[in-house]
Amino acid sequence: MGNARIITIILADDHTVVRAGIRQFLEKDGGIRVVAETGDGKTACELIQLHQPDLALLDIQMPKMNGLEVTRWLRKEGLQTLVLILSAFDDIPYVQAALKSGADGYVVKTADPGEIIRSVYRVFQGEKIISNAIQDNLVGQQRLQSDLNRAPLSLRELEVLSLAAEGLTNRQIAGRLEISERTVQNHMANIFHNLGVASRTEAVMKAISVGLIIGSAGKQNS
Repeated sequence: MGNARIITIILADDHTVVRAGIRQFLEKDGGIRVVAETGDGKTACELIQLHQPDLALLDIQMPKMNGLEVTRWLRKEGLQTLVLILSAFDDIPYVQAALKSGADGYVVKTADPGEIIRSVYRVFQGEKIISNAIQDNLVGQQRLQSDLNRAPLSLRELEVLSLAAEGLTNRQIAGRLEISERTVQNHMANIFHNLGVASRTEAVMKAISVGLIIGSAGKQNS
């Protein structure tokens, strides 16, 4: 790619085989070096703090902390590491959540290795990128932004509902997101109103049916 120096990367994905494959094709490129890898978000934070890499390549669904939580932590800490989300999901709400969390790019795992490598370079060079597979389903960047703005739930509401779909109680959701239980209750009330439902189960089922969130079974394959 003719880059002036090696791009250092922390790789985080909870599937060992997937992670090994990604690392293999990244390191075949002479301008990229994976300095460390992990299968969970908490360790990813520790590795980012330790190595101060140029870029963190993060799966969106990981144990302990997901890719979005790692991204928000990184921005809160003021670290300069760039973030490229690599996800199995091409749904608009996930792209929305990633960008609002502070990610610099979003690529689907079904992209060919060449696209992922190019995405690393483009993000490193200061571009904000979205996977070709997602853009192909939309009419340009303006259509994407319009769809994101029309999402019926806020980023935080999507997070709350996603955790509810995993079976977490309000107290557990509050602990995971580091907010009060009352705040979770308020979010749930807004979710019920915005989705036109009367119960937690209805909210989860409707959100899954229209593609706002992925059900727990689908998340296992991320």
